[in-house]
Amino acid sequence: MTEFVDGWIFGHTLGEGAYGEVKLVINKSTGEAVAMKMIDVQRHVDARKTVHKETTIHRMLSNPNVIQYFGKRSEPTMEYIFLEYAAGGELFDRIEPDVGMPAWEAQKYFRQLISAVEYIHSKGIAHRDLKPENLLLDENDNLKVSDFGLATVFRCQGKERCLDRRCGTVPYVAPEVLVRPYHAEPADIWSCGIILVALLAGELPWDQSVADCEEYMAWRDGKYMSLTPWKKLDNISLSLIKNVLMHSPSNRYTVKDIKQHRWFTKKFHEGNEYVRPDEIDSRHGLEDENLTRYCLSQPELPTVESASAVGINLEERPGFSFSQPAHLEDLLLSTQVQNKQFTQSQQNTFQRLVRRMTRFFVKTSLEETVNRLTECIKHESYTYRINNVGTITIQTVDRRKMPLFFKANIVEMDGKILVDFRLSKGCGLEFKRKFVKIKSFLEDIILKGPVTWPIAVATECIP
Repeated sequence: MTEFVDGWIFGHTLGEGAYGEVKLVINKSTGEAVAMKMIDVQRHVDARKTVHKETTIHRMLSNPNVIQYFGKRSEPTMEYIFLEYAAGGELFDRIEPDVGMPAWEAQKYFRQLISAVEYIHSKGIAHRDLKPENLLLDENDNLKVSDFGLATVFRCQGKERCLDRRCGTVPYVAPEVLVRPYHAEPADIWSCGIILVALLAGELPWDQSVADCEEYMAWRDGKYMSLTPWKKLDNISLSLIKNVLMHSPSNRYTVKDIKQHRWFTKKFHEGNEYVRPDEIDSRHGLEDENLTRYCLSQPELPTVESASAVGINLEERPGFSFSQPAHLEDLLLSTQVQNKQFTQSQQNTFQRLVRRMTRFFVKTSLEETVNRLTECIKHESYTYRINNVGTITIQTVDRRKMPLFFKANIVEMDGKILVDFRLSKGCGLEFKRKFVKIKSFLEDIILKGPVTWPIAVATECIP
């Protein structure tokens, strides 16, 4: 693995963004980890200004349900932002497409989301891009709001201003944001409501909240009870969602209203009946200034990783500390991991797996696995590119005709082949749908049982 400062090494690329990459950085001795955003300011003329705004806002926040900001460093051609590493992955990975998740689990995450939003708003800040892809989980499954690239200050010294910028991810954007101006808090609350629908039903209710969207107008006109996703919801959850997704922001529930609703306060018990998608029949099947810019978690095609040293002193920032251990899953996809680089105690640090549902072992050889996977990709008419380090980058569009990029990493470990999929750009739920299709296509070569292993031995044999 590339060592970029004494004692610290690059791990896996955690994500790609419009301006660069998010990488895992690991202390070789202790296994401590941090997420590092790398922003190429040469390629994007407005990047430095955007980074300054994002970090200025993020450093104002300190809350158990908000990703912690550690610090940043500027270089002539790059900006680096250091953030808490959320070892539990992204919230969308816990959502089963077209099904959702158990009510008790949805309530847990929604409560934590509302707690975070209440705190963020109390600081006079609006997030403006709340969606499952920007909601991370720590190793204890606690929700963490991330990505403040579109955040703004709407209240200062008690004086509130209306906002005028059209931004966000379109299916989660409140109707008033599209017509402008708008108040900050109700717009974020709307996004929370869309997230709750996704948690409970496993799908989004509409493409966008505008008059020419048939699904949205059916909702607004009260003619939705026979339609999905609404027919999947019980009366108590639907009651809450109806008041959160109120077209008029002045009539929309506030955080206080939400916290007093019966669904929010109800005691759910773990183990509520939950039907997984493979146990039922299928139920059915942007933005910049003008809704075209993607936030940092929604990238263009990924850039090529540079192995050059960066020369950053991670300890120079006040309050900078590492608390979360690196997990094997994040080293898993780095093709430079070798057992000999780590002591036994360090290997033990990497044996704890980030829970991600988009991976499986296969019983075929490496070459056979690549052939079967590319056969599947061609069958689905996806575009793909194979590099020489075990990664297949797949490009397609989702049901809304929006671009969708994801990676399939094929690694050899402990005598077995693992195929591990990760979203690069696009809707998490749509990515999960594509994964389910691919998994079904490869069903005959998939090994049954959980994905567990010792240290990964990555392969460099992909043709």
